[in-house]
Amino acid sequence: MKTLLIAVCWCILLVLSWPIALLVLVLWPVFWLLSLPFRVLGIAVDAVFALLGAILMLPARFLGYRSQASLGAGGHRA
Repeated sequence: MKTLLIAVCWCILLVLSWPIALLVLVLWPVFWLLSLPFRVLGIAVDAVFALLGAILMLPARFLGYRSQASLGAGGHRA
C-alpha cells in the first residue's frame, strides 16, 4: 500500500512539475544509499536499549515476576 501511495504521489508530481519528478526519480537511490548507515545505527541503538532493559529486569525475573502478557488472558498462571 505504501508503494502504491508513493507511485501515485510521484505521478501527481510528474503532472505538476516533470523536471522535479525526474530529479526525484534520479536522486531517490542516492538518498536511500546515504540513509543506510543511519538505519544500521538505529538498529544497533535499539539492540543496546533492549540489552539494557533485559539486564535491568534480570533480578525481577529471578525473583519470579511475570508480566501480564505472560500470564495469559485469565490473569493467572496456567
